[in-house]
Amino acid sequence: MVDWSLARQIARMAAGSDERVDLGIDLRPVCDEMAGHVREYTRLEPATPVPDLELLVRSEWAAMNIDSLGPLLDPVVERLDGRLDFAGRLAGALRAGASATLAAEVGLVMGYASTRVLGQYELSLLGGDTPPRLVLVAPNLDRAARDLDVDRGSFFAWICAHEMTHVFQFQGVPWLREHVAGLIREYLETVEVRIERGAAGGAPSLPNPSRLVELFREGGLAALVQTGPQRELMRRVQSVMAVIEGYSEHVMDAIGERHLPAHEHLRTAMDRRRSSRSAPERVLERLLGFDVKLRQYEVGKRFSDAVVERAGIEGLNRVWGAPEALPAPDELERPEAWLERTAPVKAA
Repeated sequence: MVDWSLARQIARMAAGSDERVDLGIDLRPVCDEMAGHVREYTRLEPATPVPDLELLVRSEWAAMNIDSLGPLLDPVVERLDGRLDFAGRLAGALRAGASATLAAEVGLVMGYASTRVLGQYELSLLGGDTPPRLVLVAPNLDRAARDLDVDRGSFFAWICAHEMTHVFQFQGVPWLREHVAGLIREYLETVEVRIERGAAGGAPSLPNPSRLVELFREGGLAALVQTGPQRELMRRVQSVMAVIEGYSEHVMDAIGERHLPAHEHLRTAMDRRRSSRSAPERVLERLLGFDVKLRQYEVGKRFSDAVVERAGIEGLNRVWGAPEALPAPDELERPEAWLERTAPVKAA
């Protein structure tokens, strides 16, 4: 039902300049080196081969994410399609309008995101045979290095360390992928698609596509929350994503401190980049839900740093013991309580 080719066209326009750039550094061996450092520090071990690094332009990144949205949105779209059957002669026009609206909104969201994102570990959360991908968006890396005035080699390696940590998380923790996928499936079952009757006889009331994108890419659910169970599910998803992102933020800093020159300047520059957006950009990012991602970085990193300070990386790795070991939302702000709850049982 959804015209994903239209979404890709709109994303391409929203992404703006799409020229390939020469970063001046071959990042494939850099990422291989960072994989060794991530393995050494985290003590995680991928059960499957690490994907080869790909350098993309913005439109390619947007197209990759739009393609991955199809299986996620299909259940919602199918319910909408069924609700439109009653509309008789209007059904065709309503389907076409709903398809174009959803495609346009997804395209705009992905097009804007493609101008900001530096890298991504992409995997199909709902199964299938699509292999995971490890990608960096070359034009954005180039622009960020110039704007932040940092050492290019150290900065690129630092970003590689972050994304490589995601590889080790999802390919080294056997239950993590299915746990996140289960939360997504559970949430999709709660999404209501209604037909609101009006003067024209009826029009589809779609869930906000921007918030769906936010859920699947960033973990935010705020605009879709309608019921108590949905609010609880929102808290669970955001907690998981905060752990995933905060753990990666901690690891990249630990690796940077040990192996990269001028690491302090890298963290300062990155924090400045995240906080220095203009007022219109801040409004837009809040509408699209990207501010949720920034909060996940901050909350998750504070939790991870505090746990490692008290119990080392071995203590933090308790989060990967089982889904039940993940911190509850309130425990993210009280790492000492989480450490106490997950402490190994001492032999009598």
